[in-house]
Amino acid sequence: MKTLKFRIYDKHKNQLENLASSVNFVWNYVNELGLKYLQRHQKFLSAYDLNEYTTGANTELGLHSQTVQAINETHVKSRKQFKKVKLNWRTNNPKAKRKSLGWIPFKKSAIKLLKTYQTNKSAL
Repeated sequence: MKTLKFRIYDKHKNQLENLASSVNFVWNYVNELGLKYLQRHQKFLSAYDLNEYTTGANTELGLHSQTVQAINETHVKSRKQFKKVKLNWRTNNPKAKRKSLGWIPFKKSAIKLLKTYQTNKSAL
């Protein structure tokens, strides 16, 4: 297995912040949906169930559909890991007391390398 590391320059900062904001929006939606569903049906939603509720959100938010699925999987995994009914709210507001880290999950199959790269074998 080979790990590729890429540096993302400051010229992409605004675009990445917009994507991170969309990710946090999906996280908050899934968090609230899971709580409401639990209150009504006394049952937790799985990642598969959440995928049905978030279908089509990718086009409105500018995210890849597999990114939305990865958010759902991460949410369910975190909820089980920390044994919580509702996880913390995520925000990108710089004036907020507790700003969440910007993160953009992705799956391997959603990555497309646009430029070829050359590795420096002496640095490896």
